[in-house]
Amino acid sequence: MEDLFGAGAVDDDESEDLRASPPSLRGPSDAHWIASQRSPLAVRMRPRSLDEVVGQQHLLGQGSPLRQLAAGAEAAGPAGPSSVILWGPPGTGKTTLAHVIARGPGRKFVELSAITAGVKDVRRVMDEALTARDLYKKTTVLFLDEIHRFNKAQQDALLPGVENRWVVLVAATTENPSFSVVSPLLSRSLLLTLKPLTDDDISGLLQRAVADARGLAGRVELSPEALDHLVRLSGGDARRALTALEAAAGVAFGDLAAVENSDAGSDAGSDTSVQAEDSDTNDAEPGLAHSNPPEAPVLVELRHTERALDAAAVRYDRAGDQHYDVASAFIKSIRGSDVDAALHYLARMLEAGEDPRFVARRIVISAAEDIGMADPTALQTAVAAAQAVQLIGMPEGRIVLAEAVVHLATAPKSNAAYMGLNKAVADVRAGFGGGIPMHLRDAHYPGAKQLGHGKSYKYAHDEPHGVATQQYPPDDLVGKDYYEPTNNGAERDIAARLERLRKIVRGQ
Repeated sequence: MEDLFGAGAVDDDESEDLRASPPSLRGPSDAHWIASQRSPLAVRMRPRSLDEVVGQQHLLGQGSPLRQLAAGAEAAGPAGPSSVILWGPPGTGKTTLAHVIARGPGRKFVELSAITAGVKDVRRVMDEALTARDLYKKTTVLFLDEIHRFNKAQQDALLPGVENRWVVLVAATTENPSFSVVSPLLSRSLLLTLKPLTDDDISGLLQRAVADARGLAGRVELSPEALDHLVRLSGGDARRALTALEAAAGVAFGDLAAVENSDAGSDAGSDTSVQAEDSDTNDAEPGLAHSNPPEAPVLVELRHTERALDAAAVRYDRAGDQHYDVASAFIKSIRGSDVDAALHYLARMLEAGEDPRFVARRIVISAAEDIGMADPTALQTAVAAAQAVQLIGMPEGRIVLAEAVVHLATAPKSNAAYMGLNKAVADVRAGFGGGIPMHLRDAHYPGAKQLGHGKSYKYAHDEPHGVATQQYPPDDLVGKDYYEPTNNGAERDIAARLERLRKIVRGQ
């Protein structure tokens, strides 16, 4: 099979051999396995078919453009292959999809990087593609990585080949093509948006890499804590997750070797006679002392992933007690005006991979519940922060959240509006407030005035200061005060104004 992944890639025959006879964990019998590990784990685990691709199922349905491209010359239907632009964050599978497409029968695969290629390289590929099509009936798939780095002239050089289907362009970009790709090229291609991989996607990929012969071939076992840590720190990036797994496995094997060397040194003095006796009868080749596989694979624990990534695991379970405990401490710190503690819990949630939209929602609730009318601008800041996080995402969204948290934690506090509502709800549930005063009832429909609706209603704007003396609550709730403003912040002024308003309205 053609090596599409670089030096050291495992071919299909080699993979079958590895599956049939897993290598021992240490010793010369590792030589075959070690030789296959020269490529990074992320390269070795690159899918060989669309069925192995993790995530992006919205793009991989039957009959989809990517399915048609991957089918190659065997694609059914009258439609020819379409050029595509793959747009998505790093590690979501853009390069992987291109390599899977390259395996389609009747295809010639050419890969260029916009970082190093120029117009001359593009034109050479176009000439060769035209020759391959006319003489050998082969379609050339041109994979162009980082296409947003091509300037307008370089992108224009692609147009004749894409227009006439000399090549099928598969371009990858992490930037919005609407701003980084010229319009003529966009109109001749399909724009496919790749989504960040979910935690379940990353978890399944890591477990597959541990067991697969192309990966770690069952030589290691991941503890649940280590798996969770790797998933959290991957940020939806498959390449980052596999690189971290490979590094953590290296740390685990290093610890095992250190323990064995320590044990060998301590036993050297007491085993001299035994070693001498063994040397007379052991005809095995040198270095086979550790050729027998151990009883179990090496366990990769949380401590190994922490050392490999130089990042401590945040004790946080998004579906358990830690989720609710940290969120509770976060809100109570804001309510208690401890801005430093509030920022700590904010950082703790975000570093653990908490959904920033969840954090933003809690901030909006806190602004209304705990700050209230003591600082009416706090709710405006909170809502703006929630919208901004939705708009710009992470990691920049954390800056906006920090500003909102500082505003709320340092603002004067009042729950008077919230408590006033609770009192009103309690009266409604107790059955108070039966009838609406006749002058407040709707008088717009025919016959309403004959029923007395709206009679004697005073239009507030016709009264001095825009306030009319008039009964608004039901008869059994006249004179009942629900909202009791505090003397904190803006409510100090509201309290004085409210006292004057109630006297005018109630005619006191």
